[in-house]
Amino acid sequence: EHRRNTREHMVRESHQDRELGTCLRESPSFHSRFTALTISREPRNKHGAKDGAVGTGQGCTNASSGAATAVTTMLFEPGGDGQTPQVVVLVGAPGMGKTTMVRKVMVEWGEGTLHTQFDFVFCIDCKAITLPMEASVADLVSQCCPGLRMPAGKILDDQKKILFIFDGFEALGFSLVQPEAELSSDPREVKPLELTLMSLLKKTVLPEASLLITTRPTALGSLGRCLEGEYYMEIVGFSAARREEYFHRYFENPNKADMAFRFVRGNEILHSLCVIPLMSWTVCTILEQELCGTKNLLECSKATTGTVLFYLSQLLKHRDRDNPQVLQQFLLQLCSLAADGIWKHKVLFEEKEIKGCGLDQPGLLPFFLNERIPKEGEDYGSVYAFTHLHLQEFFAAMFYVLEDDGEMVSSLGRLEKDVNKLLESYSKSRKDLNVTVRFLFGLVSQKSIEYMDKTIGCRISPQARGELLKWLQGRDRGLSHPGQALKVSEMDTFHLLFETNEKSFAQCALGHFTDLDLRDTKLTLYDQMALSFCIQHWDGLGCVTLQGCSFHWQDPEAELDASVPCSGVSGAGGHPGALAVRRREELPCPIHLLCRALRHRGSALRVLRLQWCRLSESCCAELATLLAEHPGLAQLELGDSSLGDSGVRLLCEGLRTPGCRLRVLR
Repeated sequence: EHRRNTREHMVRESHQDRELGTCLRESPSFHSRFTALTISREPRNKHGAKDGAVGTGQGCTNASSGAATAVTTMLFEPGGDGQTPQVVVLVGAPGMGKTTMVRKVMVEWGEGTLHTQFDFVFCIDCKAITLPMEASVADLVSQCCPGLRMPAGKILDDQKKILFIFDGFEALGFSLVQPEAELSSDPREVKPLELTLMSLLKKTVLPEASLLITTRPTALGSLGRCLEGEYYMEIVGFSAARREEYFHRYFENPNKADMAFRFVRGNEILHSLCVIPLMSWTVCTILEQELCGTKNLLECSKATTGTVLFYLSQLLKHRDRDNPQVLQQFLLQLCSLAADGIWKHKVLFEEKEIKGCGLDQPGLLPFFLNERIPKEGEDYGSVYAFTHLHLQEFFAAMFYVLEDDGEMVSSLGRLEKDVNKLLESYSKSRKDLNVTVRFLFGLVSQKSIEYMDKTIGCRISPQARGELLKWLQGRDRGLSHPGQALKVSEMDTFHLLFETNEKSFAQCALGHFTDLDLRDTKLTLYDQMALSFCIQHWDGLGCVTLQGCSFHWQDPEAELDASVPCSGVSGAGGHPGALAVRRREELPCPIHLLCRALRHRGSALRVLRLQWCRLSESCCAELATLLAEHPGLAQLELGDSSLGDSGVRLLCEGLRTPGCRLRVLR
């Protein structure tokens, strides 16, 4: 009973710390929100780090088979060598969920469901706790839980029953090189704080106690030299199934969760970035605000660039508040490095490149780059990589539009800020530049320019807008045949314009074109939203050809794996412990967005070709409404569709309306 009361008290103390990952909204039940992370586990020598997502940031694809549903169960289980670890180091980039994992450990221990081998768990938040200059281990225990009824000295008598957690170890900021002779062996001995903590790490005091340390990759090198026999666990984010589970846990309404995830699943960039837990939270927060405002994600105004900018602002909230000019200069150099890497197909950067660019700033570097420590015997120094390839592409795009006082010069050499060279390379051969170019268009939108200036303190050059507009018009004009109507035949064009999300920009870009011609294209929900946005702001559009295109509102490959338990998912019909069941609201017909966009006021539409699109009866009501409300529509082609008798009857109702002026129906 005493131990249970002690647990409850200590967990209450830990809950008085900051709420984790739930800023901008009230914190719900921790259990209902927590989604299992994918981690890899491997015992390593004290100089090494496993080669994995820390080095690449590309997600969970290389995660070991040791990943578990409730990953906290793995922390102090015997490893492959049969040994139960006493020291576990949990490694992850910012936003990967290290602190959330610590909180999960505390909650499970407090409830008596896991980690019951420990009678006492003391969590030291290295980022927030105020520690005295001198202290004993007993003093640390008392400071962690000031209301404990049992004397700290008595608690420390049974070492095997104690777990110390150091969360955010890299924030301690003192030297880990201390004279061995000065380390303590008595938990009651008062020493300078550095020596007391080093004594715990090196096991000269309480050698049988267990340690759990969370840290960013940048602190691994110095930390590894202090530890013996430690196990490293690396958080590599959410698997594909876990991303969907997180959305269902975040949105208590299953219909909203389903719509939000379909929106993200159709956007390959966002879906890939959601491997980072903080990015998943960012996307859900933005989409929740959209659903509150419009009640309909089909009118969502947030494109990929806006989401990444919001993510960036959340990251920078936790940095040290230094001189704004320091951050601006750092970002300029970071963007230069990113762009140089994109041109050279390079994702790993050596330490000398980081120093040569002036990026070796511990207060900023870990937010953007992960460090991979070489294994013992490897003869090269540390290498770095962006947390995710798409983030490198984002910063590469920023390089071309950020204002600075001159050309960037570093150990990389002079990298020319020529937007036209980038766009020309993309048009001719470098299709791998697609994501960078998409971010370029997003960054020159008026909303992005204002957000960057106000929130991040960086200015975007207005000159880039004109260059991008001119290039886009010239590219699509060049794809049209001489003597024929000017047409847009690249889905990419609609993605780029949707990324700017500006009515005036889209009108200028499309103003000289009269035809839209896409063939044999699988249109995801995100594709359809981009297409609809452009059609609504395309006054001169007279002919729409979508021959052989298919319209998808859901991805059959994105179904939640039935083997993944989803206990605690709330919502209508949800039962704790039940397998997750994909709940779907009744969806609109596949061409709902297209027809709604074509009915916009001022539309000049005359011809609509939908042959070989395999339309069904469910599409006929939308088509009938279009016929009734669009007097300019003269030609409609629906070849190779399965409309059925009832579908044709619906079409006939549209044909009978006074507003219908159709001349040709195929």
